[in-house]
Amino acid sequence: MKKLALLGGLTPAQFLRDYWHKKPLLIRQAIPGFQAPLARAELFDLARRDDVESRLITHNATGWDMQHGPVSKLPALKQKAWTLLVQGVNLHHPDADALLRQFRFIPDARLDDLMISYASDGGGVGPHFDSYDVFLLQAHGQRRWRISAQEDLSLEEGVPLKILSNFQPEEEFVLEPGDMLYLPPHYAHDGTAIGECMTYSIGFRAPAYQELGESFLDFMMDTIDLPGRYADPDLKPSANPAELPVDMVSRIRDELNKIRFTDDDIAIFLGQHLSEPKPSVFFDQPAEQLSFARFFQGAKKRGLALHRKTQMLYRGSNVFINGESFQVGRADKTILAKLANHRRLEKSEFEDASEDLLEALHQWHESGWLEFL
Repeated sequence: MKKLALLGGLTPAQFLRDYWHKKPLLIRQAIPGFQAPLARAELFDLARRDDVESRLITHNATGWDMQHGPVSKLPALKQKAWTLLVQGVNLHHPDADALLRQFRFIPDARLDDLMISYASDGGGVGPHFDSYDVFLLQAHGQRRWRISAQEDLSLEEGVPLKILSNFQPEEEFVLEPGDMLYLPPHYAHDGTAIGECMTYSIGFRAPAYQELGESFLDFMMDTIDLPGRYADPDLKPSANPAELPVDMVSRIRDELNKIRFTDDDIAIFLGQHLSEPKPSVFFDQPAEQLSFARFFQGAKKRGLALHRKTQMLYRGSNVFINGESFQVGRADKTILAKLANHRRLEKSEFEDASEDLLEALHQWHESGWLEFL
């Protein structure tokens, strides 16, 4: 792999070996001459929408306050110490999506979203830690970061934010536009705006095992097959009728232990779970519904691309798109792997597609999951 300016001249392999999940990395001019793709007014407009997750955070002498969006009214620009956080900007803006895709040296199954933090002078969200890896790219203005490897991650009580109660900064940096700071999970940090600023946060998915376990059991419900019904033909008289019989526990334990799951079960579950759109994500159908013939003609002439809201993964012969899964043959798998990895198919890459695959692509286009190049 080649060295990346985005990683301070490291290759992705070097970065993952030496820094990922291990220690911070400050990268000066990770993107030289970086210009924020979203103007302040565009970001504010996004925060007013009910299909965009946003939060308004203010801090004054009385403490912290957090308001969940849509945020219809923002403080005056000259008012100090307020922050607007807008999640998933990559879902709504093509340039933000293109920026996020620069981090695809990390698998799509882990890549989450691009959040933009707008802050007035002195604004921030207080000293805190994240449970996931994050790249903090300065997009506009300056922000002072103080960071710490402290083990004390206890939080203040009675505040709407997860503020560290005993933050002890060990290092301090001022980031300019194009500078970027990588932080591993649970690394304490506090960012404060120096004048008006915007910071882009590239975050990664780190689902809790409890969440995965609960979702996996729901997923497996449809596959459990335990025929028969409990019976105890050798039942003995009970001296303590309220006591749960030992033989009953053992017999049911033996039946439940027949439930097995395989690597394929886990892969299919993960593919569906990790490609499922978030509740706030909605797809717009194309303005004109095309017949299969017209769609196929357009695809052969122009090629296709995944919509920026679409998440597509695969494993073995299983393909996952926006929470759905299906099995495909080898030729179709080759085509769909190209689509998933490159997020586009050139017009010449449909030659070996089966009729079933073409029909699926047509349906995805009609659902707004795909678009013409």
